[in-house]
Amino acid sequence: MCLTQSVCFRHERCSVLSVLAPPSPSRRLPVLGRRSAFPLHASILAALLAASSAPTPLYALYQAEWHFSALTVTVVFSAYALTLLGTLLTAGTLSDHLGRRPVLIGALLAEAAAMAVFATAQGVTALIAARILQGLATGVATSAAGAALLDFEDPGRPGRATLANGITPVAGMAAGVLASTALVQYAPAPTRTVYLLLLLLFTAQAAAVLLTTETAHPHSGAWRSLRPGIAVAPASRPAMRLLAPGVVAAWALGGFYSSLGPSLARLVAPHTSRATGGLVFFTLTAAAGLAVLAARPLSPRTASAAGAAVLIPGALLTLSAPHLHSLPALFAGTALAGTGFGAVTQGALRLLLAPAAPDERAGTLAAYYVLSYLAMSIPAVLAGLLTNLYGLQTAVYLYAATVILLTLTGLVRSVRQPATG
Repeated sequence: MCLTQSVCFRHERCSVLSVLAPPSPSRRLPVLGRRSAFPLHASILAALLAASSAPTPLYALYQAEWHFSALTVTVVFSAYALTLLGTLLTAGTLSDHLGRRPVLIGALLAEAAAMAVFATAQGVTALIAARILQGLATGVATSAAGAALLDFEDPGRPGRATLANGITPVAGMAAGVLASTALVQYAPAPTRTVYLLLLLLFTAQAAAVLLTTETAHPHSGAWRSLRPGIAVAPASRPAMRLLAPGVVAAWALGGFYSSLGPSLARLVAPHTSRATGGLVFFTLTAAAGLAVLAARPLSPRTASAAGAAVLIPGALLTLSAPHLHSLPALFAGTALAGTGFGAVTQGALRLLLAPAAPDERAGTLAAYYVLSYLAMSIPAVLAGLLTNLYGLQTAVYLYAATVILLTLTGLVRSVRQPATG
């Protein structure tokens, strides 16, 4: 056989083998590009927060069926928020060490399992168990997905990731409570249908994450990173100290509307439909989403201060609604509170994330959410306790007074210690 024939034979043989051989691991799955990966991770954040707010319109159904008090509602709500808090304190930077993809896939599958527990719940104990599992999954996924948004940001469109981190959580909460409210009104077995739909969504998202490229640089230290702690980027710490009172006030109001909004709607208008309670929280989150968009042209400091100022009339109008027996007053106060919530969130995230280095993003985001969910959960539990002891109206007084005091503290600090940005 001549040399030319030998080379041709080998070439043909290699061509045949290349067709018959399985594809290399790097080619087995198509990889989503930056343009597709960015909206995927935004949708993950939105879905996580939608699932967190979806039970709100269902609490009235659970209460009617299982006969538990307003305090129990806040305990169920806070089981999620406090577990999420603990997870952020321990696993908030896990994706920096293990990679975004494995952390997100595992967390999304755990979230799907939590939805299955919700769908099969037969009592309060199962609701609390589902909320705890949901808090674990959301705590791991939130900082990883938020950091991935920053990783996948188009360099030609700076600021898009920070905007997405601000708007997708509140948009997700709005979508979750609205969809859940609609299903309560029109779907058969809403306490199952809501969660089964979310289970399918989280499973599909976990599969989609498989198609993305890994943006983190996995390195050792994952076990050490699980020690509880706050990992705020050094350059972001002055902004965190400055913004803390306004962030706490905004998220405390969010916790109140999420856990006790339906009860407050029934206090204001006892014969209103069950859907009204869900629409109260939807009004808060929808107004927050619009405020995040509207605050984009403002400097971060101005957006945060203006949002904090709007919280005060929002709390006062909410306080007046039971006296006036006026649902319009309740919804107007809720809309103002939501506007303040969105502006505070947008300004705070811009001030905190801008100076953080890439390997400090997940930790800084986790620290922000730790502060947020701590503010969201503890006051909500106290409000539930006060409602049991003194009635909902007294609890609203004390809650509104606390929010106003925190807001004024934040505004005074902002004037005395001006931040850059």
